Amino acid sequence: MPTQLEEESLGPDDRDFVTALASGLEVILAFDSDNPRMTLSEVAAKAGMNRARARRFLLTLHALGYVHKRNRYFELAPKALQLGYAYLSSNNYRSVIQQHLEDITQTLGESSSLGVLDGNEVIYIARSSAPHRLMAITLSIGTRLPAVATSMGRVLMAYLPEEKREALLEKTELKAYTERTIIDRKALRECLTEVRLKGYCIVDQELDSGLRSLAVPAFDVNGKLLGAINISTNAARIDLATLTDSFLPLLQEKTRQIQMQVT
Repeated sequence: MPTQLEEESLGPDDRDFVTALASGLEVILAFDSDNPRMTLSEVAAKAGMNRARARRFLLTLHALGYVHKRNRYFELAPKALQLGYAYLSSNNYRSVIQQHLEDITQTLGESSSLGVLDGNEVIYIARSSAPHRLMAITLSIGTRLPAVATSMGRVLMAYLPEEKREALLEKTELKAYTERTIIDRKALRECLTEVRLKGYCIVDQELDSGLRSLAVPAFDVNGKLLGAINISTNAARIDLATLTDSFLPLLQEKTRQIQMQVT
């Protein structure tokens, strides 16, 4: 069974770890949809550093063109998009997968996405949207959702090495998004084991009432895990039997085609 490749990483105490770079990135990541414009004090608090340190990073980012300063407020500049675009453009398999996602949407009339694991969140890196809207939030490239409560997230967690999966589970807060959300760690471990055995995951209204989703892993020709592909739909419109009997075979066929195409 193909598994996700191990990645070497440094710890903050390693001599090669550049603390200033890490802090600068934390300042950039402090800005989000809830905090698009912030004062120096707000940035410092959100990034977990003192005002003097936050000020140096903000002024440096401003000088480099990644941040705008308007009176007392700071906000990200359009140049910050280059950071995300560098990731997207460096992964040439996305264009292949995007076509398959669009084929899925055209065939089934449902939204389909590709997600990857980033910490305890799944981040959308490709998406084909159906006309109907399923969640209160708008899902798009860059959207982050809790991995433990999503079909793509659970697939990606299931294919982690056991030690990494357990470490991620232990440090993740299990929150009840709906009355159906699994918040018992033992039950979640059993769920992830079942996902790995079956090779797919269905999450039924655990993240949002009325939202039902199905996800499978996507690999390249060498067996490297590229991410997870899902179909999300309305529970009132599509029943569980349709997901497993009709939607799952199509997803599995698409991932077989992707594995033959992506080197």
